[in-house]
Amino acid sequence: MALILASQSPRRKVLMGFITTSFTVDVPTEEEKVEPGTPADEMVQTLALKKAQAVAKRHPGDIVIGCDTVVAVDGEILGKPKSEDDAAAMLHKLSGKEHHVYTGVALVQDDREECFVSATGVKFYDLEEELIEWYVGTGEPADKAGAYGIQGNGSILVERLDGDYFTVMGLPVGRLYRELKKFSAQD
Repeated sequence: MALILASQSPRRKVLMGFITTSFTVDVPTEEEKVEPGTPADEMVQTLALKKAQAVAKRHPGDIVIGCDTVVAVDGEILGKPKSEDDAAAMLHKLSGKEHHVYTGVALVQDDREECFVSATGVKFYDLEEELIEWYVGTGEPADKAGAYGIQGNGSILVERLDGDYFTVMGLPVGRLYRELKKFSAQD
């Protein structure tokens, strides 16, 4: 039995290495969708499960971990920005506000499935236009939900956190470790 991370995220791969070095990566190829209006916590859980299920079909008997992360502010879900202008608009929405980051995780082994969602509150400082322009210009926001990476240059945007730092990075390490241990014991 192997452990497989169904993600192309280099950050998730590093974080998974905190739990174990005995895993491989297999990226889901299908585009996952959910119904518009789906709440953020349900959305990330559904998408994580779809990713894990897609990869599990190629790996019978193995445990597959799927993940998805979104940012939600004022009832709006912010995924990855589609352009630099989109990234700047997202950062303007987050400026001076508290928002929530939701990471859904699914564990799939053949017909067995376990899912959970981790949520963390994040408060941004008021962001000046020059700071937003500079940050977007770094390219860092391009592939990140909510257009920022807390582990990089985006750290200067964050005033405080309420919850798990690693949830904001895209993989709640401590919770996944415990859930994986329980899931593996049921094997």
